[in-house]
Amino acid sequence: MNFTRWSARLPGTQRRAAARDDHSSVPSARAEYARPGTGPCPPDGDTHGAPSGDRGAALEDLSAQDILGQLPALVALVYGPDHRIAYVNDAYVAAFGPRPAGAPAAEAMPELAELSLLPLMDQVLRSGTPRTVKSRKVRGGNSYTVTCTPVHRDSDAETDAETDGEGTRSDKQSKNKTKDKDKDKRGTEGGVLVYAADVTDHAEAAERLRASERRHRETAVTLQRSLLPQELEQPDDLRIAATYQPGGTDAAVGGDWYDVITLGAGRTALVIGDVMGRGVRAAAVMGQLRTAVRAYARLDLPPHEVLQLLDGLAAEIDASQIATCAYAVHDPNEGRLVYASAGHLPILVCHEDGTVHRAEDPTGPPLGTGGWIHTSGTIALPPGSTAVLYTDGLVERRSEDIDEGVAALERALSGAKGSPQVVCDRLIRSLGVTAEHDDDVAVLVVQHPARTGADAELFHNASLELLGGVEAAPRARAFATGVLTSWRFPVELCDLGVLAAGELVANSLKHGTPPMRLGLRRTDRRLIIEVTDGDDHLPRRRRAEPADEAGRGISIVATIATSWGSRRTPGGGKAVWCEFALPR
Repeated sequence: MNFTRWSARLPGTQRRAAARDDHSSVPSARAEYARPGTGPCPPDGDTHGAPSGDRGAALEDLSAQDILGQLPALVALVYGPDHRIAYVNDAYVAAFGPRPAGAPAAEAMPELAELSLLPLMDQVLRSGTPRTVKSRKVRGGNSYTVTCTPVHRDSDAETDAETDGEGTRSDKQSKNKTKDKDKDKRGTEGGVLVYAADVTDHAEAAERLRASERRHRETAVTLQRSLLPQELEQPDDLRIAATYQPGGTDAAVGGDWYDVITLGAGRTALVIGDVMGRGVRAAAVMGQLRTAVRAYARLDLPPHEVLQLLDGLAAEIDASQIATCAYAVHDPNEGRLVYASAGHLPILVCHEDGTVHRAEDPTGPPLGTGGWIHTSGTIALPPGSTAVLYTDGLVERRSEDIDEGVAALERALSGAKGSPQVVCDRLIRSLGVTAEHDDDVAVLVVQHPARTGADAELFHNASLELLGGVEAAPRARAFATGVLTSWRFPVELCDLGVLAAGELVANSLKHGTPPMRLGLRRTDRRLIIEVTDGDDHLPRRRRAEPADEAGRGISIVATIATSWGSRRTPGGGKAVWCEFALPR
């Protein structure tokens, strides 16, 4: 093989320097290294003929074949449009075996096809531009990073080699003129130098790292999903669905969560939150916050008081983890959501006519910041409307302002029809969330259906203002008897309902203050009895002694009813309620 005829695309003087002083069958390619102020120096260890003050070093009499043959990397030189083999070094032979000179690479070098290099070599040959591919693996073997560099065989190099021999300056000039005249006739013949570095160890280390990251992510996803509700509670008056989608494989799992908590007396708490972190740590903090929310919700506190308690707890759990949260309570008797927000995105409500309203202020800072008094707001949720609570992964994009994402969600919600789960899926698709999304997404869809016909007959309300003194108790019992009978309840249930209503009214008359009110509500699944008054002192169940003449009212209610409870009302009073499950 004649390396003088092949040269990388370097300046002409360097190509000519690589061809001088080598008359062997494989001419040498030399590079000269000199320090400033010194001339070319002989090879290391050879000082014959060198000036005593020279400090440089030169590589002499080293052929290109010798240099390439000693490289640990795999080197192959091919030429022509079908990439015929011109040369392979010892490392290449050791890796893949000897290769016959002059054979097409597609036939004699199957490893290039396994590395998908043949199309790349065609591109390099056409464009004259080097190309590199990283960490390509040979079937059942090592991994290589390969660089394909264009080289050319031209008449310049051949003529330069000839003129570098013996001859006069005029001879060289004459031959150069002849070279210039014949250059267009001779043309050039292209080739590709393939340089492959073995990166198997690096590739295996990277794969181990990726496997570790996958296991870590799978652990975080499993923990995250286990901490989310496995089955959503379904209140009588609402239809609810939720979706959680972790980020793609390149995104760590976050701390998004949602929850639905039935509070009794037909009221429902809705929660959405996001811990601003990634991985198992964020999921663990999320689980603690979700558990705390459920505990605080059982106290039946107003939304802003729940967030106030959560704010202090979040700082105790992990001061470095900040979380956002929106907590809302739906009361079917009021047809609205009472909510509070700690740095979370606004709740959206789509009415039956397609108009979308955004729950605006009040919004406080995220949980864990401290020093803020949260307040509650309200937004209407009439029959036929749909509310959406969501995390920032649904609407936040790096290329646009988050308000644009919320506006896009409003447009998507305006046209989304169907069941809550269908609406969930449509919102996810409309906002472009895919399996490779770069952030976690949690969506909670709440529908307050408009009931008509036979379905509406299963939902009724009745109330009585309790005026006067002790005569209010028999009037309340008579009212409850008439209402429960008209609702066609079994006799046994009517008797229990009248007894519970009488005890709650008697307790309110004894310990409460006006205004007082008795409310009866039926759904398709339960009977709810509630008494409100103007005193905010909550009753508690206690054991009455045999000689006591009072103190048994709440115990009686707790014994005969399915559940009971009490809460403070926004006006400064309280409500005491009990429920009876209806027979199927």
